[in-house]
Amino acid sequence: MASSHCFENPPALNPAGGVGKVVDDFGGQKAYVAGSPESKVAVVLVSDPVGFEAPNLRKIADKVKFYTSLHATIRIYYFLHGDPYDASNPNNPGMWMQSHNPQKAFEEAKPVIAAIKEKGVSNIGVAGYCWGAKVVVELAKVHEIQAAVLLHPSLLTVDDIKEVKCPISILGAEIDKSSPPELLKQFEQVLSANSGVGHIVKIFPGVAHGWAVRYSNEDAAAVTSAEEALQDMSHWFNKYLK
Repeated sequence: MASSHCFENPPALNPAGGVGKVVDDFGGQKAYVAGSPESKVAVVLVSDPVGFEAPNLRKIADKVKFYTSLHATIRIYYFLHGDPYDASNPNNPGMWMQSHNPQKAFEEAKPVIAAIKEKGVSNIGVAGYCWGAKVVVELAKVHEIQAAVLLHPSLLTVDDIKEVKCPISILGAEIDKSSPPELLKQFEQVLSANSGVGHIVKIFPGVAHGWAVRYSNEDAAAVTSAEEALQDMSHWFNKYLK
């Protein structure tokens, strides 16, 4: 299942946060949208169990356009259907996961990708955090997207990575029970054996699962690591979405 870190100390949500706008229905899903609406490039972010009202995730969406040279449309889709993980809910994380299978979110993501393409978008990159990384990998297996980024991924196996068909960047944490460095190194070995897939696997020292989106703005070192992950993600999309 997803790392327990994903279910610990969830941030206070802010449905009005960010400088972008919320679209009630695009491809059948609610979305937060930032960046250039006329762009032929789209970057999609798939959240961790907290969803797209997490303040840091919206900040990331707002910043991507400044870190890339693509003038992309940035979208976060709400595949949790108004039911983000709530630590006060008596349901435990396992029960929440049963109701929010990322495989179902993948099926819901396909019409979203189709709707983006219908807008004339020719290049789509998707980044996923924790739970969302599994959704991204499923898209990457079936030629739906042109580039993928995984940040502190959960729920992934070596067999998943063997099926990836687009350039993929995996940004992991040194301290992570869900995707420990040993597993990430196996991912790298698999990707290295597949000469047709561009890849990078990077392990951030001294950080724990969730560091790229669950950081405290009061912690300068945490902010620096999160900004580095954002820059790495943006550089990946710059490289493969032109």
